[in-house]
Amino acid sequence: MRRRDFAKLALTGAVGTIAAPAIVKAQTTFNWKMTSFYGPNAAFYSTGPGSAKDLVKRIEDMSGGRIKIQFYGAGELIPAAEGFDAVSSGTVQMNYANSYFWTGKSFAAQYFTAVPFGLNFQGLNGWMYDGGGLQLWREVYDRFNLVPFLCGNTGVQMTGWFRKEIKTIDDLKGLKMRIPGLAGRVYKELGVDARLLAPGDIFPALERGVIDAAEFVGPFLDRQLGLQKVAKYYYTTGWHETATASELTINKAAWASLPADLKAIVENACAACNVISEAWCQKNNSEAMEDLIKNHGTIAQPLPDSVVAALRAANDKILAEAVARDPVTKKVHESYMAYMARYADWAGYSEAVYHSKILRKA
Repeated sequence: MRRRDFAKLALTGAVGTIAAPAIVKAQTTFNWKMTSFYGPNAAFYSTGPGSAKDLVKRIEDMSGGRIKIQFYGAGELIPAAEGFDAVSSGTVQMNYANSYFWTGKSFAAQYFTAVPFGLNFQGLNGWMYDGGGLQLWREVYDRFNLVPFLCGNTGVQMTGWFRKEIKTIDDLKGLKMRIPGLAGRVYKELGVDARLLAPGDIFPALERGVIDAAEFVGPFLDRQLGLQKVAKYYYTTGWHETATASELTINKAAWASLPADLKAIVENACAACNVISEAWCQKNNSEAMEDLIKNHGTIAQPLPDSVVAALRAANDKILAEAVARDPVTKKVHESYMAYMARYADWAGYSEAVYHSKILRKA
């Protein structure tokens, strides 16, 4: 065989060796199921920019259809609270929720959604993406066969709606309030009867006087529930959820089965929805807040300083107890708080000055 023919044959063989896996990769389709903690038509969480359905579309479009995802809202395939276990066991490949729903699995999960008196949207992103938070999150979830991703954020939430004005700590004693999670435990320390109600049950409970106050999310979503019709006082800023992150969890074996380019697509689609969802909230909340104040007689104001101080003290006590009980929570807590201390110093030179000196109405 002549040298030229040999070289030609070798080149043909090399091309074939390289091209074959590429053809296989292009033909491989991953058909996955995604469940959710939220209903199939829930605004922000299931529908709209940055929502779970938007995330599904972005992954499918960016992958050219190589990942196809069937979305199921809460109750359509499994109950809302079973998504964590369903992905952990491999029953479904993906679930959309908030990590603080899983504090019964690990208290450390609280830190990856929102910690009372914690980081804001910018600070949480800093800790997650560049401060070790995401690595810790994956370490915490690894024993559950889960790989978590940051995929949404409401930004700062509101303290909630109250039928009567809150002037002192005494006004909280005996108050019946819809408030979930760690914040509910904090309120209980101050004598509040904290209750967990589904979103659809909040309005009728507040209207009938079954509860005296309620927290949900923020102006746009709260207005959708009609809470402004049955409560006058709207307390700001949400000390309990200063930035509330959404999570996508993927079964660890399913994640490992994806080639590198599809993993990159999932990661980047999640990052896009994280930013886009919070931007949606900024625009819609600003418009809704203006409407609530101008057209519905809503009184928007912060809680008195003395009440906030008591809530902070109760929160610090609960976190200290959790840290003392669990070394995993201690590790996450120390990372989070160390980052927040540095961020607070920087924010004192940046964001705080912006809000006090630069930001103003035209």
